[in-house]
Amino acid sequence: MDSSNLHKVLISDSLDSCCKNILQAQGIEVVEKTGLSTQELITEIENYDGLIVRSATKVTAEVLATARSLKVVGRAGTGVDNVDVEAATKRGVIVMNTPSGNSISAAELTCAMILCLSRQIPQATASMKAGRWDRKKFMGAELHGKTLGILGLGRIGKEVAIRMQAFQMKTIGYDPIIPPDITAAFGVEQLPLEEIWPLCDYITVHTPLLPSTTGLLNDASFAKCKKGVRIVNCARGGIVDEDALLRALQSGQCGGAALDVFTEEPPLDWSLVNHPHVISCPHLGASTYEAQRRCGEEIAVQFVDLAKKKALMGAVNASVLVSAFAPQTKPWIKLGESIGTLIRGCIPETNQGIHITTTGEQLRKADNYLVAAVAIGFLKGTKQTNLNLINAAQYAEEAGLKVSAHHSDTSSECCMEATVGSQFRVMGSVHGDMPVLLKLNRAAFRQPISLDGDLILYKSHPNNVQRLPAILRELSEAGVQLESYHTSSSGDEEWSIINVSSLPGTLTALKEYAELVITLSL
Repeated sequence: MDSSNLHKVLISDSLDSCCKNILQAQGIEVVEKTGLSTQELITEIENYDGLIVRSATKVTAEVLATARSLKVVGRAGTGVDNVDVEAATKRGVIVMNTPSGNSISAAELTCAMILCLSRQIPQATASMKAGRWDRKKFMGAELHGKTLGILGLGRIGKEVAIRMQAFQMKTIGYDPIIPPDITAAFGVEQLPLEEIWPLCDYITVHTPLLPSTTGLLNDASFAKCKKGVRIVNCARGGIVDEDALLRALQSGQCGGAALDVFTEEPPLDWSLVNHPHVISCPHLGASTYEAQRRCGEEIAVQFVDLAKKKALMGAVNASVLVSAFAPQTKPWIKLGESIGTLIRGCIPETNQGIHITTTGEQLRKADNYLVAAVAIGFLKGTKQTNLNLINAAQYAEEAGLKVSAHHSDTSSECCMEATVGSQFRVMGSVHGDMPVLLKLNRAAFRQPISLDGDLILYKSHPNNVQRLPAILRELSEAGVQLESYHTSSSGDEEWSIINVSSLPGTLTALKEYAELVITLSL
């Protein structure tokens, strides 16, 4: 994917004007069309390089299949639930979001929901507006000394914890990724979920919607909770099982709930919304002027940085590309692709997989992009036509190709060696900005050979006399100019490599005495 060709961007949801202004200031054409139906979006998206959405637009596999020029989808907000990330990855499209853009707004709404639950402020307001003065009806509870369970301790969970500690609430929580010592630093003790349920007076969720978090609060977990527990969900609809929540409210096991998000938006069933102990909002977590401006600005800057190949921020499916933006890694990516192509030329099919070994400090953390690069090189020339660093691993898996890597400290020299079981091995490095070949199977070369342009590689039959004049004559007759010639200097195999101006159609003279002939265009 050439991100520098990011010329035209469609904004399909309502965003702060700063987003469009930032993009246009950098010479990117911007078209704003909101409220498009799926079919209208499919018709519209075909000629755009980038798409920016908020929550309303659904970027489905069907939409992505039509978007032939699309290189990046950006969501101005946290999460990418409305984007088919798997389909985008397969098409080599970057998906990015702005995970910090609405953190403060979402955290503040969560805190407001907790306060409203404790003092029944929305219900009391509705009563007043109806002309009633029901002081005794709306008895509340203090937050002081109560325990708040926070499920998900990322940016938003952390901000909620810090704010609610100001009310002298005890904050406990759970997060399968963030280490306990990190959360302890902002006052949250991590516990297993089974220990959290019975301790909490209030529970708030701040996780993404994943198979593992769908229905995280359900009949079983409600049964383990303290009677009268209050629930807050300003994260994603579906994390709380809505049917189970309604049953818990009806039985009194749950004393109240505050919901900003729903499984279906707007809800198809309003039973929860209409329950007297439920307060709700129409998904307002990011609906502040500050959050909207921040998200619009962040996604625009991320697009500009991507177009300029300056940085890659907020990508949810292309972490491997982060390394690709560093100038010093680009020749190594080229080397990986070249080695993958070379392996395929020598061993078109293998069920042993390819293993990469790197040495040298510069390559200590190069595993992810070199694995992808080798997969691209090996799969080139197959039916896959849109291979890039984003989707290479997925296509390799589908093709039954396993590429693995590890780093070795056996040498300080920066090198990369790829092996296919005991069948084949190839070693290369980078000299300056040029990827070079050092060893080919059981043969080594006196000087590094440039892996660039059009190459003819051949392994001679044992004890066969060199016939370079015949080869040169054949190349000359085919209108091909020889640019350099190399032959192996050691090893029990004899390999020769010719750099040529273009690849010839046939190599009759060469095939008469070569055991293996490979032509590569790198």
